[in-house]
Amino acid sequence: MKISTGMGYAGGFGESIREVQELEKAGLDTVWVAEAYGFDAVSLMGYLAAKTERVQIASGILPIYTRTPTLLAMTAAGIDMLSGGRAMLGLGSSGPQVVEGWHGVPFDAPVPRMREIIDICRRVWRREVLNHQGKRYQMPLPPGQGTGLGKPLKVITRPVRDDIPIAVASLAMKSVAMTAELADAWLPVMFLPDRAQQRWGDALAKGRAKRSPDRRTLDIYAGGAVGIGEGLEPLRDRSRPASALYIGGMGARGKNFYNETFASFGYEDEAVTIQDLYLGGKKKEAEAAIPQSFIDATTLIGPREFVKERLAAYREAGVTCLNVSLVGKTIAEKTKNLDTLRNLIDTA
Repeated sequence: MKISTGMGYAGGFGESIREVQELEKAGLDTVWVAEAYGFDAVSLMGYLAAKTERVQIASGILPIYTRTPTLLAMTAAGIDMLSGGRAMLGLGSSGPQVVEGWHGVPFDAPVPRMREIIDICRRVWRREVLNHQGKRYQMPLPPGQGTGLGKPLKVITRPVRDDIPIAVASLAMKSVAMTAELADAWLPVMFLPDRAQQRWGDALAKGRAKRSPDRRTLDIYAGGAVGIGEGLEPLRDRSRPASALYIGGMGARGKNFYNETFASFGYEDEAVTIQDLYLGGKKKEAEAAIPQSFIDATTLIGPREFVKERLAAYREAGVTCLNVSLVGKTIAEKTKNLDTLRNLIDTA
């Protein structure tokens, strides 16, 4: 198992860079750079490329509605060049609230769009002359649209790699099947290893059956907070605010992919309660309503034997890369947890 983590910003950007540098020395394999409606991810990824040496730098994620497919390809190729071949293009649809509310573009057909985008990116990186006439994207524009002066082009620079890894954040069945068919990595935001096969097994199998034999095995990035030692169990509750946000408040009633996924794990009644509380402004009550069984099963916080047990569950669920947040008030404490986790993985 490899290990990844998201880049944090609580201590400021300078502190975040120093943290990534120290975690890289300790063996971190991948760092995810988020993009919501704050700073863009690409600027930070470029700076990381200059300040690190080995760690893979992944967008986690770039919403597909915010850039043209060719710009996504150019962006990934640029970060790959700056980092010496260490980029991963993480893509996702985000949700209607951000896409339509912040970016002002319609949220439509996420799966067909993603399918076309992946194809276009790979053709750009191979330096093919781009003539793509899909249902969602057309390059050049067809007759009757625009000025009529568009012409097929190919990227004028030479990418470091002609096949940059693509990760897709997906949860819904059609999207997960498409991910297993086309992507290099799957980034499920809400992953309960003990119920993963029940939830996504059929979708993954359907996608893998269509996967090109030329593509390597799909990587799965999932995990939780990491804190290894005696008496740390109360720290598990730190995941409650974020879980309540996703389950209860990320999206509208009837249009919340995370709530649907949580319910599919066997928490149907709890999903309704948490959403009602959160949308009703009772955030603390929503946090408290998250079952302890879910909190415990999605964490890597506790004694070594407990963490080894959860590692086994993630392995059994097909996870190849642990995506974790590291408990600790200082960089040194987080690095120690990473070291201990790496040792547990290597000796398990």
